[in-house]
Amino acid sequence: MGLTSILVKDGGFGTQMTVHVGDAVDGDPLWSARFNATKPAAIINTHLDFLQNGADIILTNTYQTSVEGYMEYMELNEEQSVELIKNTVRLAHIAKEKYLSECCQAGLNITEGFPMIIASIGPYGAHLHDGSEYTGSYADYLSAKDITDWHRVRIDACLDAGIDALAIETIPCQMEAEALVDMLCEDYADVKFWISFQCKDEKTLAHGEVFAEAALSVWDLLKNRNAQKNCLAIGANCVHPKFVTPLLQSVNAHKKPDEKIPLVVYPNSGEIYDVDKGWLGKEHCVPLADYVPEWAHLGAKIIGGCCRTYARDIRLIKEAVQDYNKCEDWN
Repeated sequence: MGLTSILVKDGGFGTQMTVHVGDAVDGDPLWSARFNATKPAAIINTHLDFLQNGADIILTNTYQTSVEGYMEYMELNEEQSVELIKNTVRLAHIAKEKYLSECCQAGLNITEGFPMIIASIGPYGAHLHDGSEYTGSYADYLSAKDITDWHRVRIDACLDAGIDALAIETIPCQMEAEALVDMLCEDYADVKFWISFQCKDEKTLAHGEVFAEAALSVWDLLKNRNAQKNCLAIGANCVHPKFVTPLLQSVNAHKKPDEKIPLVVYPNSGEIYDVDKGWLGKEHCVPLADYVPEWAHLGAKIIGGCCRTYARDIRLIKEAVQDYNKCEDWN
């Protein structure tokens, strides 16, 4: 499933959801995942916000879902927790059907197969609620099997509910990415996915590995398993936008066009989080849409937003992508 034109991913789900539920998302150990049970209409409406503003891809609100989290913080049993994850995927389907109905009534044509529903598969550290998703420290004491066994339950639930692909995202360590790729190649040979790393600067993963080396290692691993066709892209998310260009350059800058690795990128807005004061620096942020041409030139095939990006930001990215795609078609 090679991508030709650039696709637009949605923005920060928890960020946009505050439009519908207020600031109750922040500080909850389940983050936005609690609302899958308590306010399903808000989940549907958040998906709709992104679709109505041009997203080609919406991610299910499963980033921080886990059986362990739901059992501990919502007092569900294992079966109920798995069912809630499945139902969360169904909420994305409801939003898609509502959007397609709106488009039909408006006489708009939507390309078959779109919008895509892709399951958000956040890192092992996300469910720990201790910040380790931004350090990858668990890679120092857990085995690859420990991590893949934990991921498998959510992946199976999402696949059972019906998705187009998996977004293996915000992965802070090379070991977790490689373990998941091995598992997918071995046990999920027909499943499409992307791998997106969390980086602490313009060249390094949160856990300390070099981004380019990790990305190329995953790409070579896929090649050796004859599975590159299943990988939509490799890239980075939940990073400062100023880091993105050097990260992408480190992978693709010196490659010929037909040799470039397909990349995915969806950074944060550029605001900085302060524990006492919250998000700071909004007035200094460069719109993500302004970066689209340079990221696309470096091989980005999927571009969207992460923390602190709203539906309006996705609208601007969509317009920039449409302009870029038209230029490419013209050339």
